[in-house]
Amino acid sequence: MAHPAQLGFQDAASPVMEELLHFHDHALMIVFLISALVLYIIVAMVTTKLTNKFILDSQEIEIIWTVLPAIILILIALPSLRILYLMDEINDPHLTIKAVGHQWYWSYEYTDYADFGFDSYMVPTQQLPSGQFRLLEADYRMVVPVASPIRVLVTAEDVLHSWAVPSLGIKMDAVPGRLNQTAFIASRPGVFYGQCSEICGANHSFMPIVVEAVPLSHFEVWTTLMEAEEL
Repeated sequence: MAHPAQLGFQDAASPVMEELLHFHDHALMIVFLISALVLYIIVAMVTTKLTNKFILDSQEIEIIWTVLPAIILILIALPSLRILYLMDEINDPHLTIKAVGHQWYWSYEYTDYADFGFDSYMVPTQQLPSGQFRLLEADYRMVVPVASPIRVLVTAEDVLHSWAVPSLGIKMDAVPGRLNQTAFIASRPGVFYGQCSEICGANHSFMPIVVEAVPLSHFEVWTTLMEAEEL
């Protein structure tokens, strides 16, 4: 989760988020170089005493300021397109979970290895156990196995929502009447927090998303208990 006074992104918990962080750093370095060059040109033009009122154009400069931006755009576009394709790839998922947005909570359906579902509500502040996070903790977490490709089908029952977990590099719109899909792999065990990222009404900020990644053996025990509870 994010912490107070944090300047950067959350630590990556999936391969896609690591790629996004690398691309962010790559683009930021290009922005710094462009900013330094523009600042240098502005200072040089303001401070110089050289003037020539008879220069109307310069073929060399025209070529440079046309070709150089084109090269910079290519250096940004190619890694960006690569990550876009990686984010859209869904190859042979080990588990499919359906996430449905409601006003104002999420519900999850597991139908692959077991047949159960549950609603996930935010834990009210006055009921929070010590050490849990206000506005981020849910009574039921979406539990997934570590190092397994997970597909999430995202939709909504009433209005637009958005299922987003920053540390996993996921943000998928939940649209009524439409089934969107996204995928992720949790690289390490942990609890990862997110929130609805589409303004959906009065309690938009009170429908958190909590993904808990656990070892496969723990996940199998959890599914057995949840299925028994469903019965």
